[in-house]
Amino acid sequence: MKRTLAACVLFGLSMPALATDAYSVLFKTQGDFSFVRDSLQVAIEGKGLVINHTNQIAGMLERTGKDLGATRQVFTDGEQFEFCSATSSRAMMEADPHAITLCPYIISVYTIPGDANVYLAYRKPGPTQNPALQKVLDQIETLLTEIIEEAL
Repeated sequence: MKRTLAACVLFGLSMPALATDAYSVLFKTQGDFSFVRDSLQVAIEGKGLVINHTNQIAGMLERTGKDLGATRQVFTDGEQFEFCSATSSRAMMEADPHAITLCPYIISVYTIPGDANVYLAYRKPGPTQNPALQKVLDQIETLLTEIIEEAL
């Protein structure tokens, strides 16, 4: 990952988002999961945002899978960072109080068994017919993309 990151910095390359379903935006890179995870945490905090909670998704699925009789390992590693932006969240909910369901923001970082990539993804906000809300949702999506690009 360090060499990939160095190459991106050296050549000014960015890691583009992959084509995804309408509900998510997905990025991928290669490298060490812990390094990418830590880089994501630093990128979130570097924007002045506070991580409210870290969800241990891979561990939860592993633990509960045993109780359900499931044998398939979905993730090798998988975590989600939950955080919020007071400015963006306030603007979002002033535009539409029902947009409370879109907060907090979450960025996932994970690896899949048998796949050398590390994935980073977020839930795509919108669309909406409310122009004021759409403007804020577009700004939030830009923020989430910038955080991931900075982490990569």
